Amino acid sequence: MNIRLMIAAVSLFIMSGIAVPVSAGDNAQILEQSMSETLDLWREGNYERLFDRLTRRGKTSRETFVHKMREANIRPACCWQKMENFKVLNEKRTEATVYVKVGLEGSPNMPETATREFKLTHEGGVWKMQLSDIFSIAGVTGKKGKHARKLTTTYHK
Repeated sequence: MNIRLMIAAVSLFIMSGIAVPVSAGDNAQILEQSMSETLDLWREGNYERLFDRLTRRGKTSRETFVHKMREANIRPACCWQKMENFKVLNEKRTEATVYVKVGLEGSPNMPETATREFKLTHEGGVWKMQLSDIFSIAGVTGKKGKHARKLTTTYHK
């Protein structure tokens, strides 16, 4: 077979938009892996890349986000404590809601876990967490000023 003909055939197949079916279990694994990678960026202190993995950033600039995250004492726990009991509650083509227990480390007076729902959005081929969820777990606020009110989350020890 001629190489040009083979390239044309492969290109036509790709451009036709034929998709390989993905099972619900595969989607749950993809969502869990994406959230895990996002939490890893946070734990590693890679706030610039973390900012790119978040959605619904509003008016928060990259610089503001990085500054606030560097000041935060809380970060995700490592390894198996990072995420437990991951469940997909609702999934659509570009949005999903998951329920998970996130392990936390940082200050001795802080909660050890945050168990709650998280909304994920599919953008640019990646499932992204919301910036407000990261700020909420980290105990920081998106508001400016030193008198800004801290956001609260239901925490469990």
